[in-house]
Amino acid sequence: MNKTIISLENFEQVIREKDAVIMYFSNNVCGACDVLEDKINELIAKDYPKMELHIVSTVTNPEIAGQSRIFAAPTIVIYFTGREQARFTRSVGMSQIIDVIDRPYQMIFDDSEKEDLIEYEK
Repeated sequence: MNKTIISLENFEQVIREKDAVIMYFSNNVCGACDVLEDKINELIAKDYPKMELHIVSTVTNPEIAGQSRIFAAPTIVIYFTGREQARFTRSVGMSQIIDVIDRPYQMIFDDSEKEDLIEYEK
């Protein structure tokens, strides 16, 4: 389930407080934006359920787009622990997104290593 960013303060707060975020910059005249957004939603729901997708309209929030140096739609910016990990503009394959997300996501959210450590300590 995606969420809509409504202000610059909201944008900065999400990046600061969430461990794994995709900021999806789009506009209402971009045909490819809707298709790619659906694919990212499916990917997150299936493989990365703790990651959040936030939509930023470059039309209603030009100040966020400008501050983030977004000049085309769609643009995908992936953040982990408040830091930008990758940025993709216009045509991007899902495999490229997976390659960027997979390792940091597993490092942040994988509980199997913690369980192994707990077992070892007993």
